[in-house]
Amino acid sequence: MSRIQRSTAAAVAGLAVAALTVSAAPASTAAGPPAGAAPQAGAATAAAPRISTAFVLPGDRVYPEGIAADPRTGTMYAGSFEDGTVYRMRPGHRTAEVFLPAGADGRHTANGLKADRAGRLWVVDSSSGVAVYDARSRALLARFVVPGDGARFVNDLAVAPDGGVYLTDSSRAVVYRVTPRDLDAARGGTGTLSPRFDLGDVLEPHKPTDFTLNGIVADPTGRFLLTDDMLGGDLYRLDLATGAVRKVALSGGDVHNADGLELQDGRLWTADNVDNVLTRWRVAPDGTRARLERTLADPSLQVPTTLVRRHGTLYVVRSQFDKGGPLGDGTPQIPFTVAAVRGL
Repeated sequence: MSRIQRSTAAAVAGLAVAALTVSAAPASTAAGPPAGAAPQAGAATAAAPRISTAFVLPGDRVYPEGIAADPRTGTMYAGSFEDGTVYRMRPGHRTAEVFLPAGADGRHTANGLKADRAGRLWVVDSSSGVAVYDARSRALLARFVVPGDGARFVNDLAVAPDGGVYLTDSSRAVVYRVTPRDLDAARGGTGTLSPRFDLGDVLEPHKPTDFTLNGIVADPTGRFLLTDDMLGGDLYRLDLATGAVRKVALSGGDVHNADGLELQDGRLWTADNVDNVLTRWRVAPDGTRARLERTLADPSLQVPTTLVRRHGTLYVVRSQFDKGGPLGDGTPQIPFTVAAVRGL
């Protein structure tokens, strides 16, 4: 880890100490909203979610963080936060293969990942920015770096319907944007990330070293983005047309410790990392409100950092960050894996 990564990880570790003591319900039960919340229709008869292993990631220090699914082929990718390896997971193959080796193109991590409809794979390096690859040839197409010399932790990214790519910075509480025009201009070279949204003045009060913005998703109609403040427990709506930022009204719970997000068909799924929890929310069409529908807590999720949904199944990264990597010391369970969660 770079010096910047270590300092950021230390801030996260302080949050994790208490959160790791949370007891988790077994996978055979799916809890509803917290006590006092209105019961959800159908909750009593809903089938319990099922957790299994979908893919095995070779290596004894993988500590995976990000996952992406190619919308054209179904091929999936996972990234190692430990050394920057990117793995490819093909349908019908249980064991992943190395797609980009550790340290490729000078990357030190591979946390946020996204495959777009143009056949490109976007790979975030938290300490520098994002690299863009041809998913077929593995060629590096361009890279974008964070401006300035201050602390940074580029974390996750989303692709909007117009092709714009938006990236969260958990240290600076900003969201960067890369437009299709920016990508064309940087082809074969390096561009600079441009802040599009600054949430520093709207987040709940926090220390300058705190870890804030994390997951981000794009509304399929192209109107807004949703991003979470994992420390404050709030979800924010970012208006793509006007640049306005507003807090989403949450009912039934919050998004404290939420890491990766997935948005499909009016529902939002979160991976709440150190809590070993997945949640499902019903989001209003305009993105201004969200209601908690279901919660799954299970220690077999092994500190889930992000997730992607395909054909009704959630594919969830089991980071094991509490066994090493950025959050702790210990002996991880080998092999590292990606879970399949059905029924949530």
